Amino acid sequence: MKFIVSSSSLLKHLSAINGVVTTNPVVPILENFLFEILDSKLTVTASDLQTSMMTEIEVEAKEDGNIAVPAKILIETLKNLPEQPVTFSIDKETYSIEISSDNGRYKLAGENATDFPRIPSVTNASTVEMSTDVLSSAIANTIFATSNDELRPAMTGVFINLSSTNTTFVATDGHRLIRYRRVDIASPEATSIIVPRKALNLLKSTLPTENVPVSVEFNASNAYFKFNNIKMICRLIDERFPDYENVIPADNNNDMVINRQEFLGSLRRIAIYANKTTHQVRLKLTGSELQISAEDLDFSNEANERLSCEHEGEDIEIGFNAKFLVEMLNNISAKEVTMKFSAPNRAGLILPSDLNENEDILMLVMPVMLSNYV
Repeated sequence: MKFIVSSSSLLKHLSAINGVVTTNPVVPILENFLFEILDSKLTVTASDLQTSMMTEIEVEAKEDGNIAVPAKILIETLKNLPEQPVTFSIDKETYSIEISSDNGRYKLAGENATDFPRIPSVTNASTVEMSTDVLSSAIANTIFATSNDELRPAMTGVFINLSSTNTTFVATDGHRLIRYRRVDIASPEATSIIVPRKALNLLKSTLPTENVPVSVEFNASNAYFKFNNIKMICRLIDERFPDYENVIPADNNNDMVINRQEFLGSLRRIAIYANKTTHQVRLKLTGSELQISAEDLDFSNEANERLSCEHEGEDIEIGFNAKFLVEMLNNISAKEVTMKFSAPNRAGLILPSDLNENEDILMLVMPVMLSNYV
């Protein structure tokens, strides 16, 4: 079996799906790309059993066939080759692969393609269409709040709830919760799925910068994303997601409107002086002034700053994990944000002041109980 392909074009396609390949997979053959040629079209598959990605590229080939090719050595070879046509010659008996270029020849050992796990197909699927802009925005606004706790698998992914009027993306790690809603995506049938964090991270890094449509198909066990010449199929998390709507407080009437960049800059500076375990910062609202302070008693470090804000409600003093606040504010593009409080031991809400007419973002963060320093 022999085929000819552009080195840079092949590298571009392989790099798009290479993130799926793990260094110590459960099955050794998953360290390989699966190459399949049919009618002068090369389909390359990478998988880790949970998530699989496929890409297609036109090649010059006189016959069909397949082979499993070591991913790492192939990627490294192509990265160091100048742009040129390269010829792959495969021995079907020994599974040896020879790559010929203008510079020289490179031999590597492939494996039998039949040993590569079968990629599941999505049957009895529901379908929804969205643009890459919408999908990348939904992922960027939620994925950072997913949990790393494998004992609570439902929280290690993003919950997607589709209805006839909107689609809601939710992520939580128990300390904070992000609800991102789009009214420009809807499904005739109400349904919900939980997509794993790794699959969404791979999507985020692979989605093109130009705005193209993404087809999303899913059933009870798998989701299938398709755009341009890339396909990704991932196993869904089969768990019950927490009842997030009940967690969102409805009586947070103590409002503070503040410039996001000023607030973010101040938090980043003050966080340097916070306790390295709790990362606690103290927000003290008095009239139209916000005092942000932190202290690390172990090292006698302390810092405080004052910012002006618009404030409606009673004066309040409340503690938060600075890392959470910084990450949440960093993922908002609005010029101003509104923080809504009710009591020092109750969750606070962060709402961007200006949003796209099709989107709605609500961020919830749990407080850190204040220590007794003055």
